[in-house]
Amino acid sequence: MIWCIEDDASIRDIEVYALTSSNFEAQGFETASLALAALTKTIPGLIILDIMLPGMDGVEFLKKLKSNNKYQDIPIIMASAKGSEFDKVKALDLGVDDYLVKPFGMLEMVSRVKAVLRRYHKSTILNRQGITLDSVKRIVTVDQHKVDLTYKEFELLNLFLAHPGRVYTRDELFNTIWGQDYLGESRTVDMHIRSLRRKLGNYSSLIETVRNVGYRMEEKNDK
Repeated sequence: MIWCIEDDASIRDIEVYALTSSNFEAQGFETASLALAALTKTIPGLIILDIMLPGMDGVEFLKKLKSNNKYQDIPIIMASAKGSEFDKVKALDLGVDDYLVKPFGMLEMVSRVKAVLRRYHKSTILNRQGITLDSVKRIVTVDQHKVDLTYKEFELLNLFLAHPGRVYTRDELFNTIWGQDYLGESRTVDMHIRSLRRKLGNYSSLIETVRNVGYRMEEKNDK
């Protein structure tokens, strides 16, 4: 079941129709409060969440979900007319899985829903020395202690752990993690790598700098 939380009835109806036409079960909610109440009876497989909602807005609703162990793993696609770089980064760092900028096409919405669900259905646990990453639950532990990473830090670590020894240029990392349409620069990569290393503590050196090229995860040589 996919939930569409959207206060505009015409948009909500179109979203539900597009999803049901694509063989998904879908249900619409006018407010986040109604959706929150419905969570006590059923947990959806994915939520398309508008930011600008009456009463409880989308960000507040998202924070409530992420603070509850029962609901924190529900995939979320944020939908909003607020499409600035800052808004996207803020939403992704709060833990959403994708971001749709209004107005968006229904084919794009359905495509993004399918992409997010494919990621969640591929349970992958990656290990490297004292680091463990669960790509479905989006949990990272260092020496069995949970580490809070931003969305981009998680994606960087996931990429490095999945391809040890593979050298990535800054441009490759930027285009892979941020996307070619992202308005930024490659220095963003360096800033996130520094932050990620700091959070990895004693294992920070596993992410190696390849001079004048980029970064890589140290080749596996665990005994």
